[in-house]
Amino acid sequence: MDDLKKRALDYHQFPIPGKLSVESSKPCATQDDLSLAYTPGVAEPVREINADPANAYKYTNKGNLVAVITDGTAVLGLGNMGALASKPVMEGKAVLFKRFAGIDVFDIEINAASPDEFIQTVVNIAPTFGGINLEDIAAPHCFYIENELKKRLDIPVFHDDQHGTAVIVAAALLNALELQGKTLPTAKIVFLGAGAAGCSCAKLLKLMGATNVTMVDRTGVIDSLRRDLHDNNRELAVVPSSNKTLADVVPGSDVFIGVSAKNALDATLIKSMAKNPIIFALANPDPEVLPSVAHAIRDDILMATGRSDFPNQVNNALCFPYLFRGALDAKATKITEKMKVAAAHALSELAREPVPADILQAYNLKELKFGKEYIIPKPFDKRLLARVSSAVAIAAKE
Repeated sequence: MDDLKKRALDYHQFPIPGKLSVESSKPCATQDDLSLAYTPGVAEPVREINADPANAYKYTNKGNLVAVITDGTAVLGLGNMGALASKPVMEGKAVLFKRFAGIDVFDIEINAASPDEFIQTVVNIAPTFGGINLEDIAAPHCFYIENELKKRLDIPVFHDDQHGTAVIVAAALLNALELQGKTLPTAKIVFLGAGAAGCSCAKLLKLMGATNVTMVDRTGVIDSLRRDLHDNNRELAVVPSSNKTLADVVPGSDVFIGVSAKNALDATLIKSMAKNPIIFALANPDPEVLPSVAHAIRDDILMATGRSDFPNQVNNALCFPYLFRGALDAKATKITEKMKVAAAHALSELAREPVPADILQAYNLKELKFGKEYIIPKPFDKRLLARVSSAVAIAAKE
């Protein structure tokens, strides 16, 4: 860990601090270049945009520029680290946007005294951008912030911690269910964790056909008699019954999806699950159960985690670059449920296809094929850009 710390700090400090820079996309080497880039030539696109705001997409970088915005209240697994301390993460997100989808990003860290102040700040700067990616904002404020911005802006607004996670989970689960001989409409699904990611995942799965979903949080099963529910988990509440705890609802379940905490799923509960169970242990960096532990308990499990050192990493980098690429290409004004479903199906379908040699080489593998240890594409799969972004663009236009 000491070596990792040093390498990470050196990576961020040298040869220049940070991970981003701004480069000109036009030449500026002569007096003529300067007269076009700035005064007097720059007045011409200004007039065109003033006459028709849509011309901003023609004469500026608005159509390929996304803001990655946070208040730093839920940074990775570190919690409320503050706006400034969140900047390395936002820069990292920008790197992924550029690397995987060619999208430019300004990272913006906002000190805001309230959600409404945060919202107003984003609204005020929104004309600069073609899309807004909200990041690392704590629940329940993240729900309110996203919903309000969607109402007030005419560009896509996307909270990746919610919806990016949901898309990847849905794509991976579709394939996991097929491999385990189960279906989404008939599977009994239990969630541990009902924050931003958990609620969004459950809602998308229900939209795609899941009929038996139970949410569990620190208090217990989310049922309609609970008085501590908010708008975003109230619609996921189940009919009250004698089942009040995780131990009550896991037995006989087909799927466990954890977005909670380290070691939250114990051996007794794993043994109690239905035949050919699916476990998505997504707590980071330490999952609800380690794959080695789960597989030692029973041999019919299919597992996914959020970590790159285990098979089947549920990685948001498989979603947000391509979702935004499709949305920007289609000049979409919002991210719809249909666009998210299209992205999930595109990812699911790609994982079932033969894996190109360059992917095997990138991951130092001799073979990789659709199965229990490969249910979701790898982040460096070059096919993702065309497949996912085009599926999203088509859904946006429809």
